[in-house]
Amino acid sequence: MTSRINWFKYSSPASFYPLAGKLIPAFFAVASLLAVCGLYIGFFVAPTDAQQGEAYRIIFIHVPAAWMSMFLYVVMAFWAGMGLAFNTRLSSMMASAIAPTGALMTFIALWTGALWGKPMWGAWWVWDARLTSELILLFLYLGFMSLQAAIDDPRRADKAGAVIALVGAVNVPIIYFSVQWWNTLHQGASVSLTRNPSMAATMLAGMLIMALAIWIYSIAVVLMRVRSVILERERNSDWVQELTEQQS
Repeated sequence: MTSRINWFKYSSPASFYPLAGKLIPAFFAVASLLAVCGLYIGFFVAPTDAQQGEAYRIIFIHVPAAWMSMFLYVVMAFWAGMGLAFNTRLSSMMASAIAPTGALMTFIALWTGALWGKPMWGAWWVWDARLTSELILLFLYLGFMSLQAAIDDPRRADKAGAVIALVGAVNVPIIYFSVQWWNTLHQGASVSLTRNPSMAATMLAGMLIMALAIWIYSIAVVLMRVRSVILERERNSDWVQELTEQQS
């Protein structure tokens, strides 16, 4: 008879810590392979865009980063909400570990968007609905991290951060639907679940591969960071002290 895996045991920081350590190398290896494939397709295989020329190739970094900036915020808010509702330590640690990577992805999306916007719009920045709401997302990430850093008690910091994360989650659908709700300079979605993509197959393939690469990379980095958070918060636990003695 096949034994069932008790996944609930990994809700404990002591059990999750070694599991995360085993998964990190595999996630980094897969992410690296996918990134090489995606960038090669995007910069050497995909055809030149008829309207935007070679400048459009920034989408192979910009679009996946923008997608991930929104997705990570939703995941961060989920874990923060779980920690707030059920007082689970690992959930709050996961939220804290996700925030820096989410902020990085948001910054990359804004930065590459400016590089793309200059030749397309003639300006590095415009107060466009999507750009402005994406900038607000960056401030929400920074506010979440700053508030947690400003409060010494981890439990109080987690609760305060969870409130910001949950309230700020309303900004994610605003970012996504901004091009439909307002008349903006930002182009509409090229990929949709309800209609055929408005780009060449090789362009779409490169962008989706890069999105998958960034997603797996984010998992690896978050797992690395949550291990550091676990060690910091559980430093007085017996298992952490034993681990420290074994490594020293």
